[in-house]
Amino acid sequence: MTHALIIGGGIAGATTALSLDRAGISSTVHEAYPSGAEDAGAFLVLFNNGLEALRTVGAHQAVLGVSFPAERVEMMSHTGDSMGIRPVSGGGAAGEEGMLGPRTLRRATLYRALHDEAARRGVTIEHGKRLVTADTAPDGRVTARFADGTSAEGDLLVGADGLHSVTRTLIDPEAPAPRHTGQITVCGYAPHVAPEAAPAPGTYRMIQGKRAFLGCTVAPDGEVWWFANTPGGELDRGQPATAEPGQDARWRDHVVGLFADDASPAAEIVRASGEGTVATHAYDLASTPVWSRSSMVVIGDAAHAAAPNAAQGASMAIEDSVVLAKCLRDLPTVATAFARFESLRRERVEAVVARSARLNDRVVPRPAARQEGTPRQEGSGSDWLLRYRIDWDTPVTA
Repeated sequence: MTHALIIGGGIAGATTALSLDRAGISSTVHEAYPSGAEDAGAFLVLFNNGLEALRTVGAHQAVLGVSFPAERVEMMSHTGDSMGIRPVSGGGAAGEEGMLGPRTLRRATLYRALHDEAARRGVTIEHGKRLVTADTAPDGRVTARFADGTSAEGDLLVGADGLHSVTRTLIDPEAPAPRHTGQITVCGYAPHVAPEAAPAPGTYRMIQGKRAFLGCTVAPDGEVWWFANTPGGELDRGQPATAEPGQDARWRDHVVGLFADDASPAAEIVRASGEGTVATHAYDLASTPVWSRSSMVVIGDAAHAAAPNAAQGASMAIEDSVVLAKCLRDLPTVATAFARFESLRRERVEAVVARSARLNDRVVPRPAARQEGTPRQEGSGSDWLLRYRIDWDTPVTA
């Protein structure tokens, strides 16, 4: 029976384990961190396409129970004037055409839900296993070697180890590094916001300020969850993304200052925030020329990373995991499966990265040269992005 080594226990790694299990392939997840999830203080949105991919492998219920819906988007200017309300693109309302709608949840909550589901299915997750190198034998078997001196053997290795992937550099030492986008994303939680300043339940209010962009929504308990895309240089990668003691106020004050001259409720919402404000790095990786070599492959942010503006990073990783599992299930060799996986995914994920880069440019303007390579799908709105579905039962052909 084929056994996979999965490097990285985040969203991409956990969903790869679930998808491989659905395909009848065993795996072990090797997570570098002793416990917990990176970016634990941040939250995210899983859009229709990501949730439908989870449903394909029977894992969506684990997420639905720990998240809340987003049904519409309200655009607001820096003057505080509403510029219109519309449903989430691509059939966002839950139940439309039997479709799962977008759901909001903390990143750490999603991490735990996926890990719990993987454990329920018998997947082994080992912590404190930071990959150092990997060797491939003539028969294709791969041995992963970790910083703690241990090693593991399998038939293939899936690098789900994120932006600064070790697997990516093992596959291609000349692989490009992620690029800082000139943006810092700050997330926070405001428990006590005046009703007139908060968006309606089920609504994401997007506020275009003079100097930054803020999005917010209301959790079921009335707390306002917000994120701000702000111009800023690269943070120290050695520091954790979650806020250290005393840093909440610094980031909170920073964002308040960016909206202080606006007439929108953005500054009021941020000012009302309590503990847990967190600033995260914003990178993208437009194109990785080589996704696989021998018995090793990269997926998710290790292969393609989008700026956070389109909120598709988690969904793209989940889609990757399902498509990879189908390819490994249906094709005769690991090499042909990896090649077909790349051919099925590259155009789509690179289009998402380009879309996010254009949205990022609204916060951090860049030269017009960045407009080259605009995907044709943009002309049809968001349907190409959110209505993407994976047919689990139809075999993949080479």
